[in-house]
Formats: sequence, structure tokens, C-alpha cells
Amino acid sequence: MSIRHVDLEEKYTAPTGQVLMTGIQALVRLPMLQQELDRAAGLNTAGYVTGYRGSPLGNVDQTMQKAEPYLKQHNVVFHPGLNEDLAATAVWGTQQVNMFEGAKYDGVYAMWYGKGPGVDRSGDVIKHGNVAGTSAKGGVLLVAGDDHAAKSSTFPHQSDHILAASMIPVLSPSGVQEVIDFGLHGWAMSRYSGCWVSIKAISDTIESSAVVDISPERFNFVIPEDFPIPEGGLSIRWPDPPLVQEKRVLHHRLYAALAYARANKLNHITLDSPKPRLGIITCGKSYLDVMQALDDLGIDEALAADIGLRIFKVGMVWPLEPEGVRHFAEGLDEILVVEEKRQIIEYQLKEQLYNWRDDVRPRVVGKFAEKGEWALPHGDWLLPAAGELTPAMIARAIASRLALIFDSPVIHDRLKFYDEKEAQLVKPREAIARVPHYCSGCPHNTSTRVPEGSRAVAGIGCHYMAHWIEGDSTKTFTQMGGEGITWVGQAPFTNTKHIFTNLGDGTYFHSGLLAIRAAVAAKVNITYKLLYNDAVAMTGGQHVDGYLDVPMITRQLAAEGVKRIVITSDDPDKYQSVQGLAPGVDVFHRRELDRLQKELRETAGTTVLIHDQTCAAEKRRRRKRNEFPDPAKRAFINEKVCEGCGDCSKKSGCLSVLPVETALGRKRKIDQSSCNKDYSCVEGFCPSFVTVEGGKLKKQSGAAATLDSMPTLPAPQIPALHDPFSIMITGVGGTGVVTIGQVLGMAAYLDNKGVTVLDMAGLAQKGGSVWSHVRIANSQQQLHAVRIAAGDANLVLGCDLVVTAAEEALAKMREGFSHAIVNSYESPTSAFLKNPDVRFPSRAMKDAVIESVGAGRFWEVNATRLATALMGDAIASNMFMLGYAWQKGLVPVSEDALMEAIRLNGAAVKFNQQAFIWGRHAAHDPGRVEALTNPSSVVQFVPRETLDGVLHHRAKELLNYQNQALAERYKALIGKVQAAEQALNPASSSLALAVARAYFHVLAYKDEYEVARLYTDGDFLRELSSQFDGDYQLRFHIGASWVTGGVAKKIAFGPWLLSGMKLLARLRFLRGTALDPFGWQADRKLERRLITEFEQLIDGLLSGLSLDNLATATELVKLYEGVRGFGHVKEAAYRQASDKQKTLLEQFRQQAGKRKVA
Repeated sequence: MSIRHVDLEEKYTAPTGQVLMTGIQALVRLPMLQQELDRAAGLNTAGYVTGYRGSPLGNVDQTMQKAEPYLKQHNVVFHPGLNEDLAATAVWGTQQVNMFEGAKYDGVYAMWYGKGPGVDRSGDVIKHGNVAGTSAKGGVLLVAGDDHAAKSSTFPHQSDHILAASMIPVLSPSGVQEVIDFGLHGWAMSRYSGCWVSIKAISDTIESSAVVDISPERFNFVIPEDFPIPEGGLSIRWPDPPLVQEKRVLHHRLYAALAYARANKLNHITLDSPKPRLGIITCGKSYLDVMQALDDLGIDEALAADIGLRIFKVGMVWPLEPEGVRHFAEGLDEILVVEEKRQIIEYQLKEQLYNWRDDVRPRVVGKFAEKGEWALPHGDWLLPAAGELTPAMIARAIASRLALIFDSPVIHDRLKFYDEKEAQLVKPREAIARVPHYCSGCPHNTSTRVPEGSRAVAGIGCHYMAHWIEGDSTKTFTQMGGEGITWVGQAPFTNTKHIFTNLGDGTYFHSGLLAIRAAVAAKVNITYKLLYNDAVAMTGGQHVDGYLDVPMITRQLAAEGVKRIVITSDDPDKYQSVQGLAPGVDVFHRRELDRLQKELRETAGTTVLIHDQTCAAEKRRRRKRNEFPDPAKRAFINEKVCEGCGDCSKKSGCLSVLPVETALGRKRKIDQSSCNKDYSCVEGFCPSFVTVEGGKLKKQSGAAATLDSMPTLPAPQIPALHDPFSIMITGVGGTGVVTIGQVLGMAAYLDNKGVTVLDMAGLAQKGGSVWSHVRIANSQQQLHAVRIAAGDANLVLGCDLVVTAAEEALAKMREGFSHAIVNSYESPTSAFLKNPDVRFPSRAMKDAVIESVGAGRFWEVNATRLATALMGDAIASNMFMLGYAWQKGLVPVSEDALMEAIRLNGAAVKFNQQAFIWGRHAAHDPGRVEALTNPSSVVQFVPRETLDGVLHHRAKELLNYQNQALAERYKALIGKVQAAEQALNPASSSLALAVARAYFHVLAYKDEYEVARLYTDGDFLRELSSQFDGDYQLRFHIGASWVTGGVAKKIAFGPWLLSGMKLLARLRFLRGTALDPFGWQADRKLERRLITEFEQLIDGLLSGLSLDNLATATELVKLYEGVRGFGHVKEAAYRQASDKQKTLLEQFRQQAGKRKVA
């Protein structure tokens, strides 16, 4: 069957029929549809959209701006608000246009959008605006974004009760289609009743994609005939005294809204039975979850009729229309209320049924089964108010109520699966978590740190992650705009003299300046770290909604009375040409941050440190559009010189510094695919860093040509769609997981199938966990919940092993039903930044997935390694995975549709199509694809070594390092240890192996001669040439404290240093002699002392060695492998190891004494 023709702009231009769109795009199309309907009705109206972004409405403004040409054609004005309450005030003004002369239109319909906390802060204005009313040909629609699970919020949110308290009707759509339908109903209701009308937006409805029908004939708005309009009407008017306004709202407008809901059947029965007994009343997302729960329990229409089931779907959750409720409730024995968060339907339902006779009034259960909410003890929650509801939770609740009146083996089987899955998930397993982290090169990696002895308070923005990234130094937070003001309440009552607080530039513009004003007025000692990143990165990289630059900020702050203002930047030289800074403002390099903060904390009053550095994610976006400088300069690590100490990760906090497993232990490398060219890693105090200036990264040559020479692939059998097919895609934020979901969604649409896509990201765009739920069916009507239910994933496409082995994904797998394809590449987590030796439990995580799906339904492929080798960029790996899955016959869309979807996506089309095809080849003939890759260009993980192998390898290295005598010295000690160990246990070699590694590490310390040798032995230049092309030069970044008078500072040397290194390497025979010019340094003295100390330790251990203390002896030896790094880093490691050694030595002696006593 041929695929349908699609124009990407049809979501805004198609006059009728079905289109694929997201909930956000539906909000953009809404005002256009309203204008088209008005025009057809002979009205000349205009639209106005404003608000403030925030999850799940994070990119409404960007989407509106992209659609601006279409909005203009429909007389729609989009103004992003400075903040939520001022935006709502502007909406209030739109309804007043026709009260005055000069109006250009018959009316202005308005839309306001805002996250739940924005609803809270706007309570005053939305209540005033609502009681004032709407114009008869205008209308107001409030879009309230609720983050029920606090995925991207400081607290879960539910706007229903706030809106109800403001006397604003609340509509709750269940999907993207109803975002369109209810949005238009909202404006019609608002015009008719005079009320502002709200529409609830949650992730499942607004951040999902679906096929929707925008045909004009479905938009039929019925004007009630049974509601008497009071004298003077219901629209906005002036004057309108307060008590009269209150009466108009409470006595007339809300009842008009109820009449509209009744006339248009916004609440209605969707499933009925000949003899109904159990009714379920539900709304919004919960309605789809209920329908999914019924499917999961095996309850079809026939079984529902046998049970006596009736389902009532509520579109307007407040106020609850009573006639529909009466029709639904009559004849029922019991009603189960299914709604997320705190009760709003349940309270109203009980109130409406309260006065029914006992013999006809149905029992009502919801959050609790029997007792009321505030009974003590109240018993177990039936449907908890905290967190989110899932189809599995709802299925259990339904089953528990059915058990009182009906028995079914089908239901029992499903409940048994839930029990088994829960038992499996709670089993202890070795795993690691992928916690969100700052992007590579993020300014916050530097700017959120505070001096030792100080503490900071977090603000709203990406830098909120300082809570877990910076550990104990950053604690607590405030609401947006309240940054630092908790200190005003603390300062009089504590001996602490000063704190820091983080404040983003977006928050500063939104409301944060007022907080600084309050701190100045309170005369507290506080330093605001104003993080000027030139983008609101957390919601998509928007600019602030107005003009704001650093000079303007300094002048504002000076005028407010701030005591001292300083600026730090990664590029302070740019300020040489900047005009307009406030008097007395100084500019420093970010390297001075610690010193400056120490000065500011000693300054009385309110001070501000402005950290000026562009958001790393935004740099990347702008560079792709050629809108930001892209320096021809890349950091590179000489892995042989690297000690694996982790100082570069500590200095940079950057996840683009990766671990590399080598024969000599774990080292570091730069992931050039994800590096954002911040260069702070170069500050790591070691000589392994060079910068490559000029030239370019070498792409895999001949990838396309090689692809053309590959054999023709057999076409797989595409899965049949008897039931909806569910694909969960797991991965890391920022690597293209969401793109895979979008491509699959578009491909299904192109194949004329029904589809929903939901991206669950939260903070995951910052390197955390991402899940994309894709559900495909023959028709849109077959799809209920957009999230995949427990055990219902046909395929889990695991683009990241850590995320795939986490509970969220494991819960979706069912043994014998699900398939799993996992990228086996070991991508480090943020834990690696704090513990350079953290291990990756790859085997345990794979086993958890295999247990969940079955061994015959699990495939692993190192997609990152293969895709990088074949395509030259790790970003190809997820599309490679999709191709692999498609070739395995596990993706129910055609290849033509997938290729066209990739083309329509518009990003690196040829590159992504080739990656997809390479994935197909890897699934069909993995050996052939492996043979084409170059393993040396990617991370290699070294298998467990034997003692003989280590001994032979290290002795050879010592020969190159110094001479044969040193190699023999090494072998002699290992032989001595081996003999002593085997005398105790002939099968044991753990101590000898530990000594073989640690003794080599101690002997082959990296002094000036060795660093020079490792740069000039040829391997370094070969590795460089494998990664870089063109005319480039090297700069060597050496931490030479002997050059800087003992100060730990890096110095950059030009390419000439390589010639000097060649000479220096040949002089290594001077090492340790009286003529050694470097021997007087403290570093060298420590390293030579370590050799003696280690040899003495071994002699001591061997003299008291027993089976009882063998393990302790091994731990003591291993401490010396941790004494690594250069200069002060190595000294600190030595001190730390010495402290541990004292404890272990005492333990060793006690264990030795125990054997003697025995």
C-alpha cells in the first residue's frame, strides 16, 4: 500500500480531514480554527495568545513563533509574557477592547498558558478577570499546565482546585483530539456564559502526538435553550460593582456554563450495560487509563455487559453538571471515581447524591474504599492522591470492586501478572541510575560552586540540579522569583553571616529583580550569583521576553543599591569593547571565581556576581545554524600520559570526558561527538591535555560507498496489527531518543495507521533518562492510554542500557511477549564525575532485561561503537538501533514510510537514512559489519588479566621506561610475593596480581622524561591522525608548578615543545641520578619515597601474611594504585591513601595475631 503524501505544515493549513500533531501544535492551531469558524459565521474577530512557558507547556512560545505567518493570516497576535500574572492581566485587557471606541474587530478571543505554579501566582488577576467577564464575541481560554509527577517541577501540581476557587470552569481533555475540541468549546462557553474557561494540560495530552480530525463539521456548538439569560446579559461591562460581579458569577454565569456543558454533552456515558451495577466516573487522562485498564483485565463490551458496567466520561470537571450525573447514577449499586491527584469530581458527586433516598443512592468510592478521607485510621488508599495513576493501579481498583459482585478467571490471570511483575521489580539487583546532569560545557558546572565553608540556596532553572551535583554546599530552594529571600527570614536568628543564592537570567527578568530589591532593603549579607546564559535553556533555549544584556543588568543593580557587582566570564576579553557597565564593575576570568566569592562573602550587604557564559546546549544549537562562533579548536587527551585521577572531570564537571579501559587501567578520552568546546577540562592538573587548533574531525571516509557495495537486504516480515503495537524507546537526554519517537510516529501516519507518541523527558534533556512511548494501531480508535501499560511493550528499543534496566522500562516488559534490543555500549553516568573508579554493572543489567523478556527475545548490539566507526558520529547510534529493530521484524511500519519520515524530519537526512540502513545490515549480518569497523578508534574494554600476562606486559613497559635493571627489580619482587602467597594457597594469585599492578604504577611514575617519551614514541601522533584531518597545530597544556613558582597552574606551550620532548625523552638515563635537573622537586621526592615505602610495606606484609589477612593485604597494596595524578592532586591522593593505610595495617596486624593465638 502506498504511503500518504504529507506536507509538514498541514497541521496549520489543512482545511479538513486528519492530521498528525502534538498537543502543543494543537494549541497553536486552536486560535486559527476559531478565527475560521468566526469568519464562516460572519464575524470579524482577532485572537491574542500570551503566557509564560513551563513544563508541560515548555515550548508553546517557540511553536507559536514558528507558526507566526499562519497566525498573522488569521488575525492572531502572539505576545510571550514577561511573567504569568502580567500576561493574564493583558488577557483581561483583550476583553475590554469593545467597551471603548476604536475597536478594529467584533471581538478578541484570548488564550493564556502557564505552568501550575504560574496559575498559583496569577490567582489574583485571574479571579478579577473572571468576575469582570468576557466580551460576547471574544472569550478567554486559560491553559493550565500541570506536572502531576513533578518530572520538571519542584512539587507536583494540580490546578483544578485553584481554578475552581476562582470560579473558573475546568475542562479536562483526554487526548490531543480533545485539546482541539475542548479548546473550541472553551471559547464558545466563555462567550456564552461570560466566564473565563480553563483547559487542563498535562504531559500525556499536551506533550504527546496523535492523529486528529480537524474537519469543520465536527465543531457544532449548541447554544442552550433552557437557560434564561438575566437582564443585562452575562458579558463584561462597566461599571460593575464588586458585589454585583460576585452575584453575576455565582448566580448566573456558572449556571450558564453548566447549561452549555449539558447542551453540548461534554459529560456523557461512553459504555453502558442492560443491567448496570458498577459505574465508573472519570475524566481526562484517567478516562483513557480506565479504558486501558479494562482492556488489560480482558473486559470487552460483552464481558462489561455481563458485569453490569457503566462508564461516564466527564469533560467539564468543575462545576459538575448534575443532570448528566443523575442519568449516570440511576440504577447503580456503586460508583467508582477515577481521577488523578486530589478529589474534585468525587466531592461534587457525593454532594449531589447526598440527599437521594438510601434505597436508590449508590455507594461512592474513590480515593478510599469505605471510610471517608479524613477518618482515622483512614485505611489503605484505593486510588492514591499522591503521584500519578497508572492503568495497572486502576485495574487493581476496578478488580477489587468487581470481586464483590463478579468473578472472572481472565481478571485473575491479569492480576497474577501484576503481582509477579511487582515481585520481580522489588528484587535487589546491581544497577546504577542515570541522574540528570548539566550538559557538556554547561556554565553551571563552574558557576554553581561555592568556596569551602559557604553554602548556597538553589534557584529555579537548570541550576536547580546543584542540589545533587554540588552536594552539601547547595541546599533548599524557593519559588521562582523568591530566590534568596528565605535568608531574610533566617539571618536575624543564626550565627551564619552570609550565604550565596543562584538566580538565572530568565528568572531575574521574570521576577527576580524584586527579590534582590528586597534583600537590599533588608540589609542582609548575601551574594546573588546571577547566571547570565543568554537563553532559558530548561524550556528549549528561548531568549528572555524582552531585551536584557549584562551592562543593563549592572546599571539596574547599581540603582537598586547593590554594594558590589563583579562579572566572571569564560571570555572576559570581549568586555574590552563593551560600553555601559555601571561604575565600579570589574570583569574577571571564570578561573577567579573562587577568589572573588571569598571576597564577596566578606562584603557587608547585598552583592552580585554575574557569571556571563552562554548556555552550552544553546551554543550547540546556534552553531548548527551558523549563528555562533565555532572555534577550530578541540581538546584531546594523550591516554598514555593520563593517570585516570579524574581531576579533569572534577574541574569541568563534564560528561564528555569519558573513561577508557586500557591494559594499564582506566584512563580518559574526550567524546568529540558531544563536546561543546568549553575547554574547562584542560584545567585538569596533568600534562595529558593538548588542544588541536585548526583542521577538523575526521569523518569515516567511504561510509556511503561501502554501504553501496553491501549486498541487498532481505525484507523482514512486518508485524501484523491485530492489536495495538507498543514500542518503548529508552535512552539518554540529548542523544536523539525523542527524534526516534517522532520518526516512528510520522511513519505510522504515512502508512495510514493510528498512532500516539508520548515523550517522557522531564530533566532528562540534561543527560538523564528519557522514555518515548509509541503506540501504533490500524485505527486511531483502537488506541486508549498514550503510555504503555505494565507488561504491554511489544518492543523495548534500549538505546541506553542503564535506562533500559531501570524499573520504568522493566515494568513494561513481559516474558514471552516483549522483545528487547539493547545498545550494549557502556555510557558513563554522572556518578563517574565523583568517583573515577565507579564500575558499570553491565552483566547484571543485561540479566535483568533478559529475565523480563526471555533469552530468545533479547538482542544486544554495541550501536554506539559501530555507528561511530561507520558514520563518524555517535549521534547516529539511535537511528542505527531503529534500523536494527526494523530488520528484526519488530517495527510495524514500512521502510518507505520510515525513509520519508526521516526526510520530513529534515535534520541530516542522508546521514540518518544511512545510519538506519547500517542498523539493518548489523541485524542481518553482524560479522560483516563488525569487520568493516575500526575498533581502535573507539572505547575498548579490556578483559580480566592473568598474573603472567600482567607480569610480562609490565616488565616490557619498564624496559622502555628506564632499563633492564628496573624490569628485573620488578619481576623479583613479584616472584617473592607469588611464592609467599602460593605457600598459603596454591590456587591464590590475588595478592601477587595486586602487587604486579601497584608496583608497576609506583615504579613507572610519570616524570618529565616519561611524559616526553609518551608524547614522542609515535602512538600519540598516530592516534591524533586517526581522529583529525587538515592543517592543524598542537598546543600542550602542562601543569608545571616548577615554572610557576610552586603555584598549581597550567601553561600552554606551542608545537615546538614536541621537538624538545624528543630530546628530553632520550635523557631519561639521568632519572634518579645526581644530575637529574628535576629531582629536587617535591613531586619527584614523593614518587621516589613511594617506591621505598611500597617495597618496605611488601616486606612487612609477607613477614606476617596468613590466610586470615590475605584479603586485607591485597587491599593495602591496592591503595597505591589510587596514588595517582600530578602535583597537588597526587599529594592529596597520597594523604588519603595514608589515612586508609593506617586503619588497614591495624586490621592486618590484628588478623595476623588472631592466627598466632589460635
